[in-house]
Amino acid sequence: MTFLLTGGQRHEAPHLPALLERGAVKRAGRGRPRLRPARLAGDKAYSSRTNRRYLRRRHIGAVIPRRRDERPGRGFDRAAYRERNVVERFINRLKQNRRIATRYEKLAVSYAAMVTIAAIVLWL
Repeated sequence: MTFLLTGGQRHEAPHLPALLERGAVKRAGRGRPRLRPARLAGDKAYSSRTNRRYLRRRHIGAVIPRRRDERPGRGFDRAAYRERNVVERFINRLKQNRRIATRYEKLAVSYAAMVTIAAIVLWL
């Protein structure tokens, strides 16, 4: 799992390539972690030409619904899209920590450390 801090009023979709470059996917068995997932699930906010082109270039399947103003694409896997709620629930559990939900820290380094500590506590 990886985190990427952005400005409070910034949209997160343009930072998708930077986020994917930082993380690795653990294999089911033994071996090195994979540097790219098989598929990526995101909401309609991530549906842009640049993000889809980036995912296609890296051979990552996109499970992102199309917006109304986009051309209809190939089939959409609803079952895989439903698995996205795991991430949403994790973010909600992180925000149960008041320090993370309200961002008391002034420095990004301190806030990133608090998010990392909260994620470790949830994992344990």
